[in-house]
Amino acid sequence: MNSKIPKDLIERAYQGKSTKEDALLLLEVPPFELFKFADELRSLAVGDTVTYVMNRNINFTSRCLGTCGFCAFRTNNGKVLSIEEIMEKVREAEKANATEVCIQGGLLPDVGLDFYQGIVEAIKAEFPEMHIHSFSPMEVYHAAHISGISVSEALRRLKRSGLDTMPGTAAEILSDRVREIICPLKIKTGEWIEVVRQAHSAGIPTTATMMYGHVETPEERIDHMLIIRDIQKETGGITEFVPLPFMPYNNPIGEKMIREGRYATPGLEDLKTYAISRILFHGHVDNIQASWVKLGKKFAQFALHCGVNDLGGTLMEESISKSAGACHGEMITAEELEWMIHGAGRVPKERTTLYREVNELASGNSRGMSGCRVSE
Repeated sequence: MNSKIPKDLIERAYQGKSTKEDALLLLEVPPFELFKFADELRSLAVGDTVTYVMNRNINFTSRCLGTCGFCAFRTNNGKVLSIEEIMEKVREAEKANATEVCIQGGLLPDVGLDFYQGIVEAIKAEFPEMHIHSFSPMEVYHAAHISGISVSEALRRLKRSGLDTMPGTAAEILSDRVREIICPLKIKTGEWIEVVRQAHSAGIPTTATMMYGHVETPEERIDHMLIIRDIQKETGGITEFVPLPFMPYNNPIGEKMIREGRYATPGLEDLKTYAISRILFHGHVDNIQASWVKLGKKFAQFALHCGVNDLGGTLMEESISKSAGACHGEMITAEELEWMIHGAGRVPKERTTLYREVNELASGNSRGMSGCRVSE
């Protein structure tokens, strides 16, 4: 094959040393050559296994002090679920064989860390084996501030209460220029980084996300990924990277974009973002996840040939993307996820939150899994 990708760039990628300049150059190569290269690195990192997790999303309130211009979920008078109402949802998740609950909510003016600890402790008291993957860096930062304690102390208390892992959300784009436009009251880049580093120090692994396709530049997307890579090189605490295309509906940032003739990211741009993610993170973060909620089921299948090796969770409910215009559903069965994965020519594998093996597939088969960096 007469590759348009320079040999020295390929060598750096295999060594886990891709640069910002490499990534910018790769954006200019023919798309399917880029996808093929990312797919080769995916095969090296994790083989042909594609994973998913049996989980449930629980958003405990849509009320929020925030003013994020991309949010279509926030309301001023939304209900706040009680701990018992949250527990009812956890019980439903347990009955559906979920191994994880992912709990997040808006920023409340008078709710400190005790509320979050109460949720975690109630779940662990009734379901000690349920993995609690909850509370964004922004939520932890806010709760610590309300409670008058340091972020590191807040994380230690959450860990003692039973918090297992945290979603690396609220990252958006890790550029203060971008954040000043889309979420001026949200934690700054350096503060997000510090919360994540402190979480890893407290023994709480995290994911890492990137919400792209609004006001950021290609350079800022790449800088974002390199920041995540630097954190991983330091701590090893990131389990997966999740690129999330911005949904430009029912929110101020999106409405402004549409008035200017700009819409949701083109599909080709999404696939290139997944491919660049795989290349930049090779040797550092093995797991690249595609959101079937945002991409749709068929397009998520195609992403499996562009560097992606994980399709996320069954969810059971999803409010945030739906409120911003996503129309691909709120839940999916394990059987359908496995059907999608088989249809893409890959091997399905149910996983835990930390990419450990779960004994049985919904289809009754059991296979090995690779690609996990964070141990339980």
